[in-house]
Order: sequence, then structure tokens, then C-alpha cells
Amino acid sequence: MTTVETVRGPIAVEDLGTTLTHEHLFTKNPELEQDYPHPEWDEERLIRTAIDGLNALSAKGIGTVVDLTVPGLGRYIPRIQQVAAETEINIVVATGFYSFKDLPMFYKINGPGLMVDRSEPLEEFFIKDLTTGIADTGVKAAMIKIATDEYGITPDVDRIMRAAAVAHQETGATITTHTHAEDFTGRDQQKFFESLGVPMEHLVIGHCGDSTDLSYLRELMDNGSTLGLDRFGMEQVLPDEQRIDMLVKLCEMGYADRLTLSHDAGFFSINTPPSWRAKNAPNWHHANISDRILPAIREKGVSEETIQQIMVTNAARIMVGRRA
Repeated sequence: MTTVETVRGPIAVEDLGTTLTHEHLFTKNPELEQDYPHPEWDEERLIRTAIDGLNALSAKGIGTVVDLTVPGLGRYIPRIQQVAAETEINIVVATGFYSFKDLPMFYKINGPGLMVDRSEPLEEFFIKDLTTGIADTGVKAAMIKIATDEYGITPDVDRIMRAAAVAHQETGATITTHTHAEDFTGRDQQKFFESLGVPMEHLVIGHCGDSTDLSYLRELMDNGSTLGLDRFGMEQVLPDEQRIDMLVKLCEMGYADRLTLSHDAGFFSINTPPSWRAKNAPNWHHANISDRILPAIREKGVSEETIQQIMVTNAARIMVGRRA
């Protein structure tokens, strides 16, 4: 039986159900917040908000939420375990490192050929998260998350991506990404990982829903990767109407087997706090796809079979990765 790791332990891949493949529960900055706590962060209240929100999603038919909050975004698994204990939704977590440009000082000093000359800690940490568990929680990651943005593949981002490639080769876990669509950084990601032997079918190029460049999106899929149309509700970047039109067009062109949908939303982010989101992006929440996007694409002729392919079959495939 093929299984996928969740916060509550491994489950059969068939039990994942309808899946949101690129989300966050809480995005934090512990070092900053221990000295300058954010006025909108209330631990007990926001844990309850997340529990209630995920239970509401479950009632709408969502079976699994993938939380791609990794180091660099304030990952803290015990908090996620508290949420998971009171919701039926499966929560899948990730390893990796989130940086557009630089790594923290520890990594500048520790590593092959550095002052503290040792094996690559990024590889060690990624593989441990996937095979043994994160910290002492026993919770295993199921995916590997990396990011490239407007700065491109800087030396430190190169190092993160190389460690991700090693972790993929060691474990088979799918690599999922943050991209900057305006700069077509998905192309760079594909070239980089392909040069290191990562099969393109085990690479999910994220935030492609920010782009309306059909030739770019088709190129990434024709090369073998799955696209994350995963920022529905981020209308401050691109209105949902345009995101929907592109999704429908790609389905009509026969690419439904290489698409996943999500929001990149969160119950709290120190970077874009709830008050800011409520004012500037009111549809940027975890229920947007259930409430607005799926009904809209049904009205435009996308079949239930196609929706099942995107929301269930494709999501399960990337959760399993090369481990089937």
C-alpha cells in the first residue's frame, strides 16, 4: 500500500481526497517576534481560528491541506500538531528552506570548505525531516520546498537547490517551488534541477497562476513538470477572473493532468497580517477555491472528471513522488 506522511502519521494515498497543494497555516518570524511581538498574533485564538477554518474546509469536501511553511517562514510543528489533533483534514508538511537570496549566518560558516568544515547541513536536515522526522516531533515531511525570485539563483539559493536535489534523489520526495512569474524563474528551476538528474515530473513549479503567458506555461508542462496555479485570491497580484480564464484555457488544451490548485493563503502571516489581507485581498483565504473558483470553472464547462483529475489525482501523484 502506498502511503503519504501527514502530521498525524502515514495514510493511504487514496485517503488524501481533494487536496490544496500549496498553503500555509501560520507564517512567523520567531527571532523578530520574541523582541517585537506582532499585535495581531494571539496564539490560542489563532490556533482555534485554524481549527475552525480547517473543519469548515472539511465540510466543503477538502480532504488534505499541504502546509509548505518551511524554515525561513517560521515552521513550528508542535503548533501544527495542536491544530491537526482537532480537525479531520489531513495536514501534510514540508522540508526545505525559503530564501530569495541569502542563507542565515550558520550556513555561511558551516558546510563543506567553510570555517566549520563539515558535510552539507542542508542535505542532512532535509533528509532527516523526510525520513526520521522534524525535530523530536516524529512528524515527517512529505515534500521539499525551495524558492527563486527576482534575484535569480544566487549562490545561497543554488546551495539550497542542490541540497533539495540530493534529498530528492535520496528519498524520492517531490520538489515544489516558489517562482517569480514575471521573470520566468520556472525555466531556470527546470534547467537547474534537470542538470542534477531530477526528473521534471517530480518538480512542481509554483505560482504559475500569476502568469498569463500561455507559451511560458505550456513550455514548463511540455518539459514534464506540474504547474501550481496556487494563488487564487491573491488578486493584488492578478485578479481571480484572469486566473480562472487561464485555468479553463489550459484544461481545454489538454493540460489538466499537469495542474494543481491552491491559494498560498494562511490563517496568520507576519508579512501580510490579517488586517492587511482583509482590506487588500478579501478573497485570499483557504475556502476561495471551494466557494468561488470551482463553481466558476464548472459554469465555463470544466467537467467534474477534470476537476477530480486536478484536485485529487494530480495532487496524490505529487504527494507520492518517486516513492510509489
